[in-house]
Formats: sequence, C-alpha cells, structure tokens
Amino acid sequence: MKQILLLVFGFVLLASPAQAQSTAEPPPSQTGPFSGYMDFHFNKPEGLPGELDFHRFVLLFHHSFSPRVRFVGELEVEHAFVEGLEDAGELELEQAYVDFLLSRSFNVRAGMMLVPIGIINERHEPPVYNGVERPFVDTVIVPSTWFEGGAGIHGEIGRGLRYRVFVMAPLNALEFNADEGIREGRQKGSRANVRNFATTGRAEYVGIPGLTVGASFWTGDSSFEAPRLDATVHIGEADARYQRDRLELRAQFAQVAIRDAGRLNDAIQGLTGISPNVARALRGFYAEAGYRVWNQGSPRDLVAFVRYENFDTQYRMPSGFQRLPQFDRDAIVAGATYYPDPDIALKFDYVRLRSQSQIVRNTNTVNVGLGWWF
Repeated sequence: MKQILLLVFGFVLLASPAQAQSTAEPPPSQTGPFSGYMDFHFNKPEGLPGELDFHRFVLLFHHSFSPRVRFVGELEVEHAFVEGLEDAGELELEQAYVDFLLSRSFNVRAGMMLVPIGIINERHEPPVYNGVERPFVDTVIVPSTWFEGGAGIHGEIGRGLRYRVFVMAPLNALEFNADEGIREGRQKGSRANVRNFATTGRAEYVGIPGLTVGASFWTGDSSFEAPRLDATVHIGEADARYQRDRLELRAQFAQVAIRDAGRLNDAIQGLTGISPNVARALRGFYAEAGYRVWNQGSPRDLVAFVRYENFDTQYRMPSGFQRLPQFDRDAIVAGATYYPDPDIALKFDYVRLRSQSQIVRNTNTVNVGLGWWF
C-alpha cells in the first residue's frame, strides 16, 4: 500500500494539465485591517465519550504604513480559555511581522513568521482544506502551526515561481520525543536561543493553471542546550495540488533527519531518567482526492473526499535503539465539506487510524466541525 501511494504521489507531482488555478484566494488579513477564523469541533472516538471543543479563535491584524510597508499579525486562543498550563488552553502570537515591499521579485520580511514548509502551515484556515482536523502529516511530521522569529526575503520570479527564504530561531532538540518527533522542540519566539540560526525556504510554481507544485526545506543546529552534540535537523518536503473541473487532488511527502540521535537520546535520559527514543529519521506522506458533487456555487457547494496518510516518527533508528511500532501509523480519512458560503465550511469525516503495533488499540473516530473566516 505504501509503495502504491508513493507512486500516486509521484504521478500527481508530475501532472500538468491546464485548468483553473487551485490555490485559495488571498487570506482576509490582506484585504482589511481586521479579520480572523474559527474552528468548532465535535470529536467522537469509538467506545469513548464525545468531546465538544471550540478549538481555535484567531484574530488577524493588517496595517499598511505606506504602499511599500505593511504589518501583519495573528493572535490565537486555543480551547476557549487559558488558565495556567497549556492543557487548559493556549494563547499564542503566531504572526507579527513587517513586510518591506520593494519589488515583485524581491521583498524583505522580519518579525514572528510562519515557517514556510508544506501546504498547511502557512495556509491553515478551515475553508482551505478538507477534514475537520488538519492532516496527521501536517501535525506530527511537519509540526503545524510552526512559527518562529526571524527575517528573510520573498518574491515572485518570472511567470509563477514564488520563493521565500528566511533565517529563524532553531528547534530545541532536548524536547524531541518518540511520539511527536520534533513538535515539542519549537521555541515559538519566546526568548528563543539563537546560538546558531536555522535556515528555511520554500519555492512554489503556479505558472500552469490548475496546478501548484511546491518544495520546502529546513536546516539548523538544534543542540544549543547540549553543546557537545551535533543534533542538526534537516527537513525536506514536496507537495502538489491540482484542480480540474470538479476534481481536486493534493499530495505531500516530508522527511526529517536528526543527526547524532543516539547521543541525543543518551543526553535526554541523563537529564530526565527516561530515554525519549528519538529516531534519526521521520517520514510522512499523504494523497487526497476530492470531488465537487454539488458544484453550483455557495450555498450549493459540496466536496466529498478521501485521504490516505502514513506517518512514522520511528522511521529510522540510531544504532542500539529499538524501533517502536506503535508510532508507525496509517490513517484513512473520508468525509465531506459543505460550503453554505465561500468563507464557511461545515465538515464531517470518519477517521480509521491504525499502527503497526499488535498491542496498542486501533481507533475509529467520527468528527464534525464548523469553520469560518471573515
């Protein structure tokens, strides 16, 4: 199955028929001083009580100091309120940057910025993707929403080649773990240690109508709290989106490499008493097909979709460490997205999640969500 999906990914990545552009409209934050989005979810795992959660409430701010200088900010509250520890809610400053718009091909950006990796991390508003929750690959392998302080350049070259290159604060390798990989290593711009800056970038080609092809990278020394290590993290990612008439396709592949992972595990165990069993390589990919079964425009707009994902945070282990099969996971997500308005998405899906472990219980979950932006 994995080999077949990799072949499908390669086909989608190389496909190039001409049709309408598949990228979403510019976010509302670019069209007025205030905007935002919300996520309201009901999640019901099989055999467990359901959970009703106002997952996100986000406000975006946009101000133009002049035609060539603008500010963009994003403030997010997760799980309705904040009280002490993160489990009771979370308040985050996800974006706060200034753009110096010099020309179409060369511009400068500095401040708190989203890391330009993958499809979802920079464009994660509910109406622009299928499924109640974000894809597993874009949560576990590429840790969306991922933001850091930094600076860099961006622009568009020629006919449809867009680029972004930034230097940003690195990850903290002492926070990595077996289950979520590098996710907990994000510094989130809070007194971030920048003994060595990380470098990240993305290129997208949108010159063929209906097709968007992208590739991203990240590289940075993440061992500043354990200077005797060289826990440099390298991430490579490729993705494609294609739309023709009622058919919508998207696919993504991401792999993470962690240098000196064996000694990193020993260092963390020395500090905590428990080995995190961090892998030297993590890998994830998915392929999704959607079809607009109702295609007359809002409020007569309905997309049915199915997505297959594989995400493995124990893909390759350092010498002397055992691979944990419960963290090699597959998911099939099937559902529908209804748009009563172009900016409102009513979502339903069924998630079948499996791991390679013979001990850990597999899960089936029904999700219902309401998301909107303004």
